[in-house]
Amino acid sequence: MADVMTAPAGAKANTGVLMEIRGLEAWYGESHVLHGVDIDIREGEVVTLLGRNGAGKTSTLRSVMGLVPRRSGSIRYEGKEFVNARSDVIARSGIAYCPEERGIFASLDVTENLMLPPMVRLGGLPLDEIYALFPNLKERARSQGTKLSGGEQQMLAIARILRTGARFLLLDEPSEGLAPVIVQQIGRTIRELKKRGFTVLLVEQNFRFAQTVADRHYVMEHGRVVDMVANEDLNASLDRLHQYLGV
Repeated sequence: MADVMTAPAGAKANTGVLMEIRGLEAWYGESHVLHGVDIDIREGEVVTLLGRNGAGKTSTLRSVMGLVPRRSGSIRYEGKEFVNARSDVIARSGIAYCPEERGIFASLDVTENLMLPPMVRLGGLPLDEIYALFPNLKERARSQGTKLSGGEQQMLAIARILRTGARFLLLDEPSEGLAPVIVQQIGRTIRELKKRGFTVLLVEQNFRFAQTVADRHYVMEHGRVVDMVANEDLNASLDRLHQYLGV
């Protein structure tokens, strides 16, 4: 795939929008999984993708990260077009992906896992700041990945991408399967990252958790965005959300 290209001359900028996704289509082989997705994310926002399993939420994150082999449309980040960029080019631009499966290296301890990813940009958080955000990890610094709880693995997966210098974070189901007390801690961390100026695109099924961290919510069905709800309007939109999410 081609490297990232600059915007064509005369292209109109969407003021205040850090990432603009327009008409995004994606395929896995012959399977057409995204059908014209349109999303805007402003700098410093936390934006969630809500929807049932199979709605296209994870495929959207993977498409942004260049991990879907065939995609079309437009993914503009910091004014540059990324829809045909390689995943390594996307990573060096300051975008990082934390997948649902977490990808912890079982044979490495916590500190070794944290130090493994390369720095892609200046501004990555040093270990002392990471451990201040995740005190559980500091206590388990010499524990192997296999010895960590599910919640500790999720914290480690998020912490690891903070070292790289990425400022735009793609988080896939960070609350999935975790105890409520750990979910609350993950929520506090996301809110703290927002205060520090990070931008987050978050996949969630738990809209009650999403409500505690997000500015806006896009609802997906069958590979399309079917609604957008501002966080302050979420309670007034519960009937619609129940229909979309089946809860």
